[in-house]
Amino acid sequence: MRRVVLYALVFLGVYLSYRILSPFFVALTWAVMFAILFRGMQTALARTIGPNSAALVTTLTVGILIVAPAVFLVSTVAREAPQAIDSLRQASQSAPRQIQRLWDAVRQRSPVAIPEDPTELMTSAAERALTYLAPQAGSLVAGFFATLGSLIAMLFALFFLLRDGAAISRLLRERLPFPENESERLITNTRDLVIASVGASLIVAAAQGAIGGLAFWLLGIGAPAFWAVAMALCSLLPVVGAALVWVPAAIWLLLSGAIGQGVAMLLVGAFGISAVDNVLRPLILSGRTSVSGLVIFFGLLGGAAAFGFVGLLIGPIILVTTARLLEQLRRADLMEEVPS
Repeated sequence: MRRVVLYALVFLGVYLSYRILSPFFVALTWAVMFAILFRGMQTALARTIGPNSAALVTTLTVGILIVAPAVFLVSTVAREAPQAIDSLRQASQSAPRQIQRLWDAVRQRSPVAIPEDPTELMTSAAERALTYLAPQAGSLVAGFFATLGSLIAMLFALFFLLRDGAAISRLLRERLPFPENESERLITNTRDLVIASVGASLIVAAAQGAIGGLAFWLLGIGAPAFWAVAMALCSLLPVVGAALVWVPAAIWLLLSGAIGQGVAMLLVGAFGISAVDNVLRPLILSGRTSVSGLVIFFGLLGGAAAFGFVGLLIGPIILVTTARLLEQLRRADLMEEVPS
């Protein structure tokens, strides 16, 4: 009876703990990932200024690395978003003749009635988007303060994770139901996976956004910083990546008659923007854990559906770590089956 009561109390404690910590899930997830990524910096500083000061300096560094680029990107997007919208509006007001010919061919073969001018659909879609977004404008302020609160909670948790990282790792090893060497191996592989997944994704996204924004600026496309941010965000998406932005831009240039600019955009996109992933990612992942492309694909999609933006980063990590836990359990079962 005591064991039943103990299990019931443990279950209740776990459930209540989940209810308490669930609002901070995203903040704690980011804190854990940044603690892993900046553990080397914390360890190096702790040798000279002590663990508390090292944790504080590292936490402030992470805060600056997050806030400064975020402020710059938000101000840049806010400044260039109207220019980008005007460019799209001007480009859509008179469709190039090539597009009009394709549209007329589609209209002739379409079983349903569609407008004669393709820009009518674009105008209608823009009006529907504005109709949807207008009521959401009031929630931007609340979203800003929620993001600010999550950032503060993340930095607060990060400080303690950095300061007490060694003790937390030791406690985790002791709680894992595996031999010491297997527990150490699992923790090391998970750490490498976080560095490979998060670090590589963020570095590749920044590089693709920078190359894409520079290409847009050199080719005279309006609001290059805005499109650079768009490409950096799209690069986190599976399969399509930054091509979701630069391919339509290249096609539009070609159909508009700017053949030279369109060809240049295709070349830069194929051999610059998209190819940087094939160069940087192997360099970053050299000697670290490699993950199957299929696992990454479903991890990204499923993680985003389950956890939102942060799921793009932790989805593959969860799948791979779970698979390794199951492998550890299988090894333990095989060891028990071996006759002594």
